[in-house]
Amino acid sequence: MNKKLGALALLGATAVVLAGCAGSGGGTPTTEGPAEIRVWLVGTDTPQEARDYLKETFEDENPGSTLVIEEQQWTGLVDKLTTSLSSNDSPDIVEMGNTQAPAFTSAGALLSLDDIKEQLGGSDLLPGFVEAGTWDGTLYAAPYYSGSRVVFYNTAMYEQAGVAVPTTLDEYVAGGVTLAEKLPGVSGVYFPGKDWYNALPFVWENGGEVAVLEDGTWDAQLSSPESVAGLMQVQELMTEASLAPKDGDETEGWVPFRTEKAATYSAPSWAYWSIVADEDQQPTAVAETTGYYALPGKDGGAAQVFAGGSNIGIAAKSKSPELAKKALEIILSDEYQSILAGAGLVPALTSLGDQVAAATPELAAVIAEAAANAKLTPASPNWADVEAQGIMQDLFVKIAGGGDVQQLATAADEQIESILNG
Repeated sequence: MNKKLGALALLGATAVVLAGCAGSGGGTPTTEGPAEIRVWLVGTDTPQEARDYLKETFEDENPGSTLVIEEQQWTGLVDKLTTSLSSNDSPDIVEMGNTQAPAFTSAGALLSLDDIKEQLGGSDLLPGFVEAGTWDGTLYAAPYYSGSRVVFYNTAMYEQAGVAVPTTLDEYVAGGVTLAEKLPGVSGVYFPGKDWYNALPFVWENGGEVAVLEDGTWDAQLSSPESVAGLMQVQELMTEASLAPKDGDETEGWVPFRTEKAATYSAPSWAYWSIVADEDQQPTAVAETTGYYALPGKDGGAAQVFAGGSNIGIAAKSKSPELAKKALEIILSDEYQSILAGAGLVPALTSLGDQVAAATPELAAVIAEAAANAKLTPASPNWADVEAQGIMQDLFVKIAGGGDVQQLATAADEQIESILNG
């Protein structure tokens, strides 16, 4: 079993020490009896109702112990997890993106969950996310929630510009440009430069790939003719259809959409709630004019889109692993996961999937169609370092700036191969 951090080389020798004692209980004293459990949740996707339920239930069931939720940001998360999980002041439970999970499961940074896998849901857990959280046959990071990207559009703006809901990827691009031309000051498609999540479908739909494993070696393929064709479409949208910052990211992209500064916005399905209601849960200006569709494929049907979502695990250096397990069991309980489903997140338990449809019936069919074609990044433990170094973000910022796509993709391929094969 490869116990080196690989992609997380920032830790140097510390990583090897961490890997050697992971899950064995050695090196980090554990606390018996009441303790404080620190839970890292990322971003604002987890609703306050779920946070309150976790804290209240845990503290009721474990008298004398407390649970503290510490919200982290997606930007810089890999580096922060790398440092924190190797320290003697590690949080107890950590959320991470599903594409980031392999870096930490393979590093020995997380505790084995095999002994409580059945209590967490067993065969009811989302299989793709179980795979992302498993290393060498052992589960280290359980599924937390999932979601597929769907396209939100302003029906009134589409009608005003004379643009129909697209049925192919070419129509999507052309429609975005037309919307921007006919609606001054409005993004036909809101597409900030760092938003590589929404850029990948254009690569995949044109027959390209980010990287493929051939005879044990990763071959990056963003510079292939097929990938470049997709990247050219991305550049057209970013430069001719979008007024989003060329160096901006996808964070809170619903703001320009719900304030009628964007006609089209592709985002995870749970963004629905931030679109139709403001921070005070009052209806927004676009609550009645928001429609939905799955991003169309190159030849019709639904495109392959990036499968968003998170895994969640227990730090190998948790001082209270047994209490952390009890908290994680609450997070994977029917009650907690039902709260997530009510907020539009696809729950970690497949048996609760229909609750998303109950919460947002008008989106259910679109979510299902998009999810059926969802796809992930290269399944390498080193992929997290590609994200941490901002390779994809930098590529698309330069593409948004009008750079030579072929040259930029070739340079990105060299960087990706160096990391994945390092």
